[in-house]
Amino acid sequence: MVLVIVSGAWLWQQPFAVVARMSWKMMQLPAPTAISVPVQGIRPRQIGDTFGAPRGRDRTHHGVDIFAKRGTPVRAATQGVVVAVRDKGLGGKQVWVMGPAGQRHYYAHLDDWAPGLAMGSLLQPGDLLGTVGDTGNAKGTPPHLHYGIYGRDGPFDPLPLMHAASPGKR
Repeated sequence: MVLVIVSGAWLWQQPFAVVARMSWKMMQLPAPTAISVPVQGIRPRQIGDTFGAPRGRDRTHHGVDIFAKRGTPVRAATQGVVVAVRDKGLGGKQVWVMGPAGQRHYYAHLDDWAPGLAMGSLLQPGDLLGTVGDTGNAKGTPPHLHYGIYGRDGPFDPLPLMHAASPGKR
């Protein structure tokens, strides 16, 4: 039994377990009550609240669209660990981050990713994730970041958290 415990502790500390360790750490933290706008230079009052708006006949918008010039830096809204960097589906070039309270932060339609960004990357608020674009189903639309947060009960509107980070600047 002691050997199992010692072996488990040793394995937990190995570099390949970084995503598991960081994800566990994120699950223990409280959910943020305020976050920065993830697109550099954009203020909350510049963002339309499109959360829950119809998208086609069979779905609703699970985030907000933050419009900016193509190539504008997209930064982490919270600390966390990158759990996916991929180019597929509606989001095109996208990054998924496991943040505090196990919330999953979704950054989509990126023009490109930050150099070296990969699954397992550890993030602090403000770390570069990529740049604003129009990939996925946004191809041909004005460049923007689709930003969504998914909690234990599903998606929720991130805009009130951005407003909370900048009181008096609505």
